Amino acid sequence: MMKLLDTLHRWTGGLIGLVLALMGLSGTILLHEHLWIGVPGTGDPLRRDLSTVAAATEKLMATPSAQGIIFADERFGLHQLRIGKEAGAYASQSGDIVTRWASQWERPELWIFDFHHHLFAGDSGEWVIGIAGLAGLFFVISGVILWWRTRKTFRFRLWPKRMSRPAIVMQHRDLGVIAAPLLLISIVTGTMMIFRPFAMIMVAPFGSPAETARALEPPKYKGGPLAGKPGYTAMLAEARRRFPDAEFRILSLPRKPGDPISLRMKQPAEWLPNGRTTLAFDAATGEVLGSRDALKLASGAQAFNMAFPIHASKVGGWAWRTLLTISGLAMTMLGSFAVWSFWFRRPKPVKRPAKKAALAAS
Repeated sequence: MMKLLDTLHRWTGGLIGLVLALMGLSGTILLHEHLWIGVPGTGDPLRRDLSTVAAATEKLMATPSAQGIIFADERFGLHQLRIGKEAGAYASQSGDIVTRWASQWERPELWIFDFHHHLFAGDSGEWVIGIAGLAGLFFVISGVILWWRTRKTFRFRLWPKRMSRPAIVMQHRDLGVIAAPLLLISIVTGTMMIFRPFAMIMVAPFGSPAETARALEPPKYKGGPLAGKPGYTAMLAEARRRFPDAEFRILSLPRKPGDPISLRMKQPAEWLPNGRTTLAFDAATGEVLGSRDALKLASGAQAFNMAFPIHASKVGGWAWRTLLTISGLAMTMLGSFAVWSFWFRRPKPVKRPAKKAALAAS
């Protein structure tokens, strides 16, 4: 049984290890994106007053082909304007454009995010990442089981003693068991966001999976065609009246005729950085079609909404971000060395004595 487990661990590591290594590296880079984006104004203090936010919204949404805004927050002091399919811009909280781009390839934080979440392949890439996540879960569990047999030889090494296969395997084994708790958290929370059935299993202790699934389904509303000049100020004022302590997070125009204008907000008790408190406005009249208070969702749905903040270090401050950085670097090292040792440092087959004797006789 242990031999079979060892074989499965090595082969799946050799095949999936590179994907996990790249996920670990790109995820670690994204943890600190607010420090390296390098655009003036990223460190500006957040201005929460309605008049400032409304004026900037009216100004930015007047931009031709504007599709929506991701509002500034405490960690990132600029609004992000979405223009068309791929274009966008960063703007100050006064509504002045700071920089533009015509494609995500012009902004490293955008294409790294796309790679980490989709492997540049949309839904197909998500499936690959999800499968790699399940494989990573198997690696961590099977690795701890396999390590237990050799626990007496444990040595803590950040780097292999030498670049030989035995030394790499020893370092891989011992580093893996140290990082296992953090790796489990990173892998489980990441996979939850991709595979909904897996997520329902993980949040089952908090409530009925069926009830959770219903709570996570976005409500459907039907309204009129998009007005030529929507009243964004009135919409934001109504949203602030209903949720006075919440921050404005994402404003989105309808994707197709009849869809509402959507506004996401974040209440203080929510962990999710963009919140799940939502309002839907008729695109023709600006009237409220419906709203949803994230704090009143089913307990399972609220548990699910905590997965991303934990995974992306949106809670816990610098201490949790440091631990996740260690987790990401460990995954990068473990995955890359697994591939290296499996494909390029495999032991040479041992020649049998009988075959040597037959060759000598001939």
